[in-house]
Amino acid sequence: MSTSTTPRHVASTPARAGWRQWAALGVLMLPVLMVSMDNTVLSFALPDISSSLHPSGTALLWVVDIYALMLAGLLVAMGSLGDRVGRRRLLIFGALGFGAVSFFAAQATDISQLVVARALLGVFGATLMPSTLSLLRNIFVDRQQRRLAIAVWAAGFSAGAALGPVLGGWLLEHFTWGSVFLINLPVVALLVPLALWLVPESRDPNPGPIDPLSIVLSMTTMLPIVYAIKSYAEHGLTGTVAWSVALGVASIVVFVRRQLVREHPLVDVRLFSNRVFSGALVANMLSLMGLTGFLYFSAQFLQLVVGLEPMDASLVLVPGLVGTIVAGLTAVRLIPIFGVRAVVTASFGLSAAGYAIATFVGEVPTAWSIAVAFLVLGIGIGFAETLTNDVVVSSVPAEKAGAASALSETAYEIGAVLGTAVLGGILTATYRAEVSVPPLAGTEAQREAAGQTLGGAMDLASKIPAQVGDWLVESAHLAFDHAVQATTSLAIVIALGAAIVSWFTLRDAER
Repeated sequence: MSTSTTPRHVASTPARAGWRQWAALGVLMLPVLMVSMDNTVLSFALPDISSSLHPSGTALLWVVDIYALMLAGLLVAMGSLGDRVGRRRLLIFGALGFGAVSFFAAQATDISQLVVARALLGVFGATLMPSTLSLLRNIFVDRQQRRLAIAVWAAGFSAGAALGPVLGGWLLEHFTWGSVFLINLPVVALLVPLALWLVPESRDPNPGPIDPLSIVLSMTTMLPIVYAIKSYAEHGLTGTVAWSVALGVASIVVFVRRQLVREHPLVDVRLFSNRVFSGALVANMLSLMGLTGFLYFSAQFLQLVVGLEPMDASLVLVPGLVGTIVAGLTAVRLIPIFGVRAVVTASFGLSAAGYAIATFVGEVPTAWSIAVAFLVLGIGIGFAETLTNDVVVSSVPAEKAGAASALSETAYEIGAVLGTAVLGGILTATYRAEVSVPPLAGTEAQREAAGQTLGGAMDLASKIPAQVGDWLVESAHLAFDHAVQATTSLAIVIALGAAIVSWFTLRDAER
């Protein structure tokens, strides 16, 4: 009896990861950090970009948004491609392309070149993210070790998103704005040889065919809707806005119907009938929306209103960065005590509190109030992202975990898009409505830039007579402060709504 029992016991015990597997996790953190940093690294470079390239307010938003938009539209498609050609192979190809385009972005001489470069970075970035999480699932067989690995992965994404402005601030203190792209080159140079050495190849042995039409439909869903949000922020409700929304809605209807009838769908939309799965995805998306929206306005506020140098402004965010990492790594320990539903719900309460501190503490925000607000917000985001990723993967059958992972990463990027498209759009629209630009100051292009972005106003103020320039600075600061209040007020409402949604949708997640 003992001889027959032992083999069955050994066969059913998952292999424990050794040093090589944990080293592979460290290697896979490099693309995670690189992609997530590129979501937010431009935050502190926006004033310099405004001064150098003179973009409109909408063009400045596109520089930030197009990267996350391309990621969101292509993640699922690239995940499917990785299943076929090999996830490590796709990871290395994407890393090389990411490095090459980063070099091109650093050399951009006008805003259109920078937008194109950011779009291409999004395309290559989409090859990196699905590979990391799917490779982790194959490397870590033991469930407890895999849960810890996913927690590290989520903490790495949060840390990268918060580290982007900090590193960007230091670079801008010593170099030009193009340096925020060049930091990707040494990461790529380190990633490629280490991945070839330590990360094992994996692929789906029986993949379905690639569906180009579904890929196109996924893009025609995302692009028009985000464009409509941006256009509405600048021009209000127009025919272009209405047609863009109609195209996006029609595309998603056709996309869903196509996935339901295909034997091998690009996205298994039936997963969304699982309330826990859908609730975790929404929570995932809204957590990154809050982070990106906060960074978008705080980076400009600290430099252009408070008057801090880029490096000093970035240091204001360090406590929040640390809070995000610590919260992400300790979130799993809170589940046995409080449960997933309570912790995720509380995380959005913390996000709302962070925005409230930034808005209502003192007459106007200060560097200290921004630091405390980002700390509270960062802790909430660290809790939410770690737990929602674990819930997404564990709430679906094992054979659908790959698709669930891709959708979780897509939710990250949609959240980043919405953070700047919705919250950034409201910031821009409120600023444009309230700022007063002297009618004869500077050139027409300079006046237009001053009326659309705070950076443009500061640039114009430095080139006109001091008395008029001081009046413009005061008007711009007041308009931006009111814009921040409007933006953060909406963010508080969104965070509280997300807390309510999480409480009702995640009640079965603890089982």
